[in-house]
This record gives sequence, C-alpha cells and structure tokens, in this order.
Amino acid sequence: MGTTTGELKPFHPLLEQVADKQLQQLQSRWPDLETGLTPEQRHELKQALGLSDFVAEQLCRHPEWLSEFFAEDFAKPERQFFGEQLQQLLHDITDEEQTKHILRLYRNKQMTRLAWRDFMGRAALESSLLDLSVLAEALIIAARDWLYDEMCRALGTPCDKQGQPQPLMILGMGKLGGRELNFSSDIDLIFTFPEHGETQGGRRTLDNQQFFIRMGQRLVNLLGQVTADGFVFRVDMRLRPYGDSGPLVVSYSALEDYYQEQGREWERYAMVKARALGPWNRFSDQLHDLLRPFVYRRYIDFSAIDSLRRMKALIAQEVRRRQLTDNIKLGAGGIREVEFVVQSFQLIRGGREPALRVQNLFTALKTLYELGQMDYLAVEELRQSYQLLRRVENLLQAIADKQTQTLPDNLLDWQRLCYALDIPEEAQLLDAINTAMRSVHRHFRAAVGGEESKDVVNDCWTVQLWSCQTPELAQAMLAEHGIEDTDFAPLLRSWCDNISHRTIGPRGRETLDKLMPKLLEEIGLQPLPSQALKPVLGVLEQILTRTTYLELLYENPGARQQLISLCLASPWIASELARFPVLLDELIDPAQLYNTTSLDDYASELRQYLLRIPEDDLEQQMEALRQFKLSQQLKIAAADVTGVLPIMEVSDHLTFLAEAIIEQVVQQAWQQVTARHGAPAGLASGQTGFAVVGYGKLGGIELGYGSDLDLVFLHHGQSGTVTDGERPLDVGHFYVKLAQRIQHLFTTRTVSGTLYDVDLRLRPSGASGLLVSSIEAFSDYQFNEAWTWEHQALVRARFIYGDNSLAQRFVEIRNQVLQQPREMQQLARDVREMRQKMREHLLKAPSGMFDLKQSAGGITDIEFIAQFLVLAHAHEHPELCMWSDNVRIFEVLADLELLPTMTAQLLTQVYCQLRDDNHRLTLAGKPGQLAVADVAPQVKQVSEIYARVLQLNDAQPSAGQ
Repeated sequence: MGTTTGELKPFHPLLEQVADKQLQQLQSRWPDLETGLTPEQRHELKQALGLSDFVAEQLCRHPEWLSEFFAEDFAKPERQFFGEQLQQLLHDITDEEQTKHILRLYRNKQMTRLAWRDFMGRAALESSLLDLSVLAEALIIAARDWLYDEMCRALGTPCDKQGQPQPLMILGMGKLGGRELNFSSDIDLIFTFPEHGETQGGRRTLDNQQFFIRMGQRLVNLLGQVTADGFVFRVDMRLRPYGDSGPLVVSYSALEDYYQEQGREWERYAMVKARALGPWNRFSDQLHDLLRPFVYRRYIDFSAIDSLRRMKALIAQEVRRRQLTDNIKLGAGGIREVEFVVQSFQLIRGGREPALRVQNLFTALKTLYELGQMDYLAVEELRQSYQLLRRVENLLQAIADKQTQTLPDNLLDWQRLCYALDIPEEAQLLDAINTAMRSVHRHFRAAVGGEESKDVVNDCWTVQLWSCQTPELAQAMLAEHGIEDTDFAPLLRSWCDNISHRTIGPRGRETLDKLMPKLLEEIGLQPLPSQALKPVLGVLEQILTRTTYLELLYENPGARQQLISLCLASPWIASELARFPVLLDELIDPAQLYNTTSLDDYASELRQYLLRIPEDDLEQQMEALRQFKLSQQLKIAAADVTGVLPIMEVSDHLTFLAEAIIEQVVQQAWQQVTARHGAPAGLASGQTGFAVVGYGKLGGIELGYGSDLDLVFLHHGQSGTVTDGERPLDVGHFYVKLAQRIQHLFTTRTVSGTLYDVDLRLRPSGASGLLVSSIEAFSDYQFNEAWTWEHQALVRARFIYGDNSLAQRFVEIRNQVLQQPREMQQLARDVREMRQKMREHLLKAPSGMFDLKQSAGGITDIEFIAQFLVLAHAHEHPELCMWSDNVRIFEVLADLELLPTMTAQLLTQVYCQLRDDNHRLTLAGKPGQLAVADVAPQVKQVSEIYARVLQLNDAQPSAGQ
C-alpha cells in the first residue's frame, strides 16, 4: 500500500514550515540528499520529516537508512525476520556495552521505519501494532538469550535436580502480551523459572534463583538504561508477585502459590493478557497451565464485574487527582474502557469458553460475537471506536517517541494527526474522537456499569428492612408497604440470626448486604411473600460462602426473578439450585432457560458441550457431563412447572437426555480402556462389539426426575481372543473392564454429584451374574433360565446404544422370547405373585394415603396388566412386541381387540394422570403419595380391570372384556 507522489495530500503551512527546517538540517548532514533520492522520494521524505520529530531526529543521525528504506518500500524486514536478524547481529558479540549499542540501533531503525509507514498511511493499525509487538519481543528475547549464554559461560548453567538446564521465562503483560503494543510504551514483564536447583559447570555452584535474579537485573539494565543511543524499552517489573517488595525472579511453584493464596482481582485482570515470550516450548505450556486456574474460574464468574468497576473508579479518581484532561486512554470512554468491556466478558466466561482465553483484544471481540455474547452492532461500534483511539494514540507517541495519551495542546500536532488520519481539520477530528469515546462509554456502562456515587439500592425501603433488628418494627415496615404476611418478618429474622455465626468474609458480607434489599423488594411483590422467601433463603444459605454466586444474583435482575419464580413453583428445583449452585448460571437468560433442547439435538448439544474440554482431562470430562445433565434437567423442569411441556414430553426429554449421556459415557469408557488394553480383534472401524439395553423407565421412555437407570450390558466378542494393546486381556475380561469403567463414570461423585444411579441387577443371574454378557449367553439365559418376572421386564426393554448388528440380534432375541406360547393360568399366577411380593416389600404408604406406584390400582398394577397381556398374546400377535412403552402397548391391545377400546383408554388416561401427579409431587419435594379420597374413583376402576384381566380367583384369565 505504498504512497505515490500523486497521492500525497496538501500540507498545512505550519507543517510545511517545520518540514523545510528539518529537511535543511538533514541536508547539512547528508550532502548527497539531492542526488541520492528521486524527486518523489524527496517529496515524501519532506512530508515525513514534518510529521514526526522522532523520524527527523533519527534520520539526521543515520541518513544512510534512507536508501535502504526506499529500496525496500518500507516493507522490510518483515516481522518474522526480526529475531533472526538480531541473532546474527549479536552472534559474535562478547561485550555488554556493544550489545546495548546494537539493540538500541536496531530498535531505532525499525521504529523509524514503522513511524514513517504509519504517518504516510502505508499500513493498517492492526499490522502496525503487531509489528511493534513482534519487534519488542524479538529485542527482549535476543537480549535474554545473549545474556543467558554470557552468564552460563561465567557462572555455569542453572539446572534442575535431574541436571536439565533451566531457562529464564518471561511473561509479557498488557499490550505486549496481547500483541498490540503502543509506539512508545513501557513493557510490563514478569520473570520466572521452572525448577529450583543449582548451576553446573561454573567455578562454584550458585542457587538457580540467585542466578536468575542477577540475570534479571542485568536484563532490565540491558533494555532500559538510557545511553547515547537512547533505550530499547522502559521496563516495568511491578506486576510481579508482591510488586517492588518481592524478589525480581521466582520459580513456577512460588508463582503458583502466590496466585492461589494471595492473588488479587486486579492481578487476574492483568493476567488475561499474560503471554510467555519467545519460541513456544514445554516450559511455556507449563507456565500457562499453572496460571489458567487463577485467571479463568470453572464457573461463570460475576465477581469480575465488581472488581473491574472498582478498578475503573480508582483510575477515574487518579485522572481527577492528576487533572488529566483529554486523555484518550484513561478518560471516560477511553481505550481502557474498551479493554474493561472485553476483559469483563473474558473473566466472567473464560472458565467455560476456552475460545475467550486469548490475549489480543481484536481476537477476543470477534470471539464474543461468534459466541453470541455481544451483538454485531456492539462489536463493530467498539472495534471502530477502539481502532480510531489506538490510531490516534500511536500517532501521538510516534511524533516524538514519548509515552502520551493526551490530545495535543498545540496546532502543529493537531495538524500532524489530521494529515495522517486524512481528516481536514482539528474540529472534525476532535468530534470523531468524542463520538467514539461516547460510544465506548455507553458500552462500558452497559457491561461493567458503576460510576454513580450513590447506589440506587440505598434509596429502597428494604435496606432498612434488611438491617432492622426489631421484629415489630419490621412488621410495621412491611404493613406500611402493603405486605400483610405475618410469617415474613420472623422468617427473615430467624435466617439472619442463623447466618450471623457463619464465616462469610468481608467481600461476601458486602455483596449480601447489596443483594438482600433487591431480593426482598422483589419477593415482596409476590402474593404470599413468605412462601417465596423460605425456599429462596434455602438457596442463599448454600451459597453464602460462594461470593461469586451472590454477585451473580446481585448483577442480574433476570436471574433473581427466575430464582424467585422457580423456587415458588417447585421446592425440588429450589433444592437442586441449592445443591448445585452452578445451575444459577442458567437463570441469567430466561429465553434460554425455557427453550428446551429439541429431542433430536441432545446428542449433538452434548458433543458440542464436551468439545471445550481437553480429551485427556478425565476429571473435567466427568464434571462436564454432570453439569450438562443438571442444566438440561433444570430447563426441562422449568418448562414443566410453567406448563410449557406436558407430562409425556417431559419423560421424552428426560429419556433422550439420558440416552445422549449414555452414548458419551460409553465412548469415553471405550477410549480409556482401549488406550490401556487395546481393542478386541475383528472389529470394523467405529465398532465396539458392545451394547447397552435399557429396562424399566428408561426402556419405557418414561424417566422422571431423579430416576435411576436400569441397564444391561451385552457384547459379541469372539471367545478365546485377546485385545491388541500393550496390556492385552481376553475378550470377556475386557468387556467386564469396560462395564466397570462405565459404572465408574456414572456413579463417581464429583463437585456436581453423581451422573445417574445405575441398577445392573436385571442382567442375567442378577447381582451374582457377570456385569456384561455375550449376546448368545443372554439369549440362552432368557430361553432356559429366566423367571417370568424377567420376561415381564423384557417387555419394557429397549436397545439404547451400540453396534447395529447387536441391535438387530437383541431385537430378534426379545421378540422370540416374548412370543413363546405360555400356559395362561400359570402366567397369571406368576404375575400376581410377583406383584404381591413387590407390594409387601415396597408399599410404605400410611393409612389413608395412596402410593402412586405401589398401592393397588396404581402405576405398577397398570404396568403389570400391559406386561401380562403382551406375554399372554404375543405368540399370536407379534406386533405386541413392537413397543416398550405402556401407552403404545395399550393402543396395540385396543387395535387387536384384546382390550376394549374404552378400557385401554381408561388405563392410559389413569396411567398418565398418576405419572403426572408423581412428577408434580417430585417437583414439590413431596413423596409420591396422595390422599386415597383424591384418587378413589379411578383407582377402583383400575383394580377391577386388574382383577378381571389376571383372574384373581385363578379361573381362566380373560382379556378384560
């Protein structure tokens, strides 16, 4: 994007005057100016000299650079060659003063070229910032490597206890870390080294830390000392642990301990841009791995907003104290506010979204749009405003190589900016800058907020209610505001007394004191506030020491409203929120909360959710599975209690969710076991030779909240073969290992609880049988050893996950078993006896109460009617084997006239109603029981049908006519 003479814009007379003067000075030092350059080149040179005092000063010292610049059209060296050139220049140098000279000369030459390029419009902003950053990094690393080699020759090489050399690692902070360095910026660095140990090969040993502290001191001097050639960069080391009072260099372990135990919120903010400088290696990986948990929390972290707001308030105070005016970095709407907006999103959501863990602001903005966290218009407004402000800042600093962000106080420098930015006059440029800063400040207030000297919450009457110590006064305040609820004040006071003994911490207490007035005001709007207050306080009690969740509720009115609504609607949901506070994240966006995943999308949503977790992080994979289940289950429950989903669809969603999780659990277990033992021989690509069969509610597509999974594992491995891994196993043992691993992944308790309780007792031979059976052993057992109740269970069995060939074989076996002719009276007797045993063992309802599942005429009786009729008639009507859920079994029975249509419809209606009641009671946190009087009519009808179908007098069973 070179500029030709014809494209050069007219110069303001003031610029023309300065340019003439600078050109005369240069000509006096370089007499060949007239003959060494073309007229076009001389014209562009004059323009550059008028625009930048720094460029003029450097060219007067080194006019020989001009021929090289023009020969290469100001495009070389390209940034990727900076490091290589510096290495060559320093290769044979042994004198430190000579090294300083070379580094400074190289820096000044490249900075002159880059400043020329910027003023003459030869490069885009992002390219300029990247060039400046790569140049700085190359100079730092060249100085480090030269000094390391020199010191190792003199003192020996620092090594760990295994004798491995240890490097000095340098964290580039701020804009250097983000590869968006200003023209004349300080560089913020942190020095560290991997392992303690001693030097080897020197005259005497030296502790590694002492070696690196000496090296760090010399490196700061090598870069920052002002000599006749100037400096390379001003080096700021104050961001290191303990600041100026801490050691100049610490080990990785000391760094980790500091940030885990004493790291402050502003240090988290600073660490967002931290980047290990130099060629990437294993030490770079280790350094970033140890810093990541400090910077990015695993949960969505709203504490970041308050911290950034406090930091911004301190900066605003400093701006006022120092009487900084027209500051495009620190003022309202300045560069720092753009950084705060972007980094607030990064700190809040970076723990959940690895794509946000980037140092570069432009990249982070693009990612926020792609993740749907910011809309396109907001991103574009911020990006364009930021680009203008950074361009102005860069040009301001390139005028005289001074670190400034203050707009000019003289016409000359305004004209320099106007020329470079192609804006005709000062007023127009100032207007563009002010417009950009207003736009930035608007987005800052929306994202981070908080400049009001007095929080509006202080004006709310509930502030006094929250701090009120007298129950009578509290009751009077409530009455004054129209709340006639005598339980409210005592409940609140009792809770306050209980938590007064809890260790909350100053930040937690401060947040609670800000949150409670808001919550109390919103709860006070409910018809009976105490009914909402009690479950909400139950949730709060569990998160009192988790300040970040208190902050989440304080920062998000929508989340508070959803908390109140859902706690009112369902104690079960309130209990889930209290047990697993990570679910509070789901309340932030009501539109998402009630938008349940479509049935076909659970598997793909889960796969996408797991992509953000490294495959080799088993602990995080297990935690992610649990968090996905909890969040999806909450969405289903929220849609359920608000009537968005009818009962049949609730069970469908819970079942499809479980199936998606089963698929992932099997795949993870397979990867883990095969990594150690290899895979069985003879399997085609993508095959496992393994299958999961669902029984009970899973098989019947009737899962409820908190249902366990009745599973049976099958395989078709070839007997006598072994796996092909480093630790081979015979196939039978391999599949047992796989089943154990699956069980472990389901039942291990993590922070988010267990995944599902798994019941494997329906496998062949029950608890005494193998965890996994070959498909043919399963067939043999079903035909020759299984009891009638096991064939009843098979009615509800359904293939869930595994190879297609196994699915086909299982369906064949199930159909053949169910279609066996049976002696009707014996079948009825077996079914009745099993039902009686279940009732004796499982029916626990007190007198006058009806157990929805186990009482006579309840859910289980209806299921037994369906199972009996399938086993009794499938040999004549194979279509009875098609379905595993009771509703469709009754439809087929009616179509076949094995049950009168009215009877089938009645059983279906009562069955769905009882299941609906059971769901409702679960969400209400109550046992699955109703008063007998509430269900008497329909229960009587079911009991009569049950007696008729199973012929309780042992006569020939009928079809229920």
